[in-house]
Amino acid sequence: MRNKYIESFEKAQFAEKNIPDFRAGDTVRVAVRIKEGNKERIQNYEGVCIAIRGEGTGRTFNVRKIGANSIGVERVFPLYSESIESIEVVRRGRVRRAKLYYLRDRKGKAARIKELRRK
Repeated sequence: MRNKYIESFEKAQFAEKNIPDFRAGDTVRVAVRIKEGNKERIQNYEGVCIAIRGEGTGRTFNVRKIGANSIGVERVFPLYSESIESIEVVRRGRVRRAKLYYLRDRKGKAARIKELRRK
């Protein structure tokens, strides 16, 4: 049983954010608000969503991208964070799992995900 005050707070959080429907395997572009001293800027982080976990306002998703020198970089984003400006789905992936942790061991072409064909 959940507290009614917590539930009302979560409903307010959900109403504020405009979050697209995405799953593991989708390539997403996350616009993150970064503070540097007294300045603020927006930086895009684009990669494959490898996992979504949690429930309610505690929901998080992992995004993996290939950085410089073919080094994989993963980042965990809280879905309802104030630092996330927007989330954009770049392409839909065709996968059969909810968690794509096996991509950590793959390199190059083996780490690719087929695109989902819509009819």
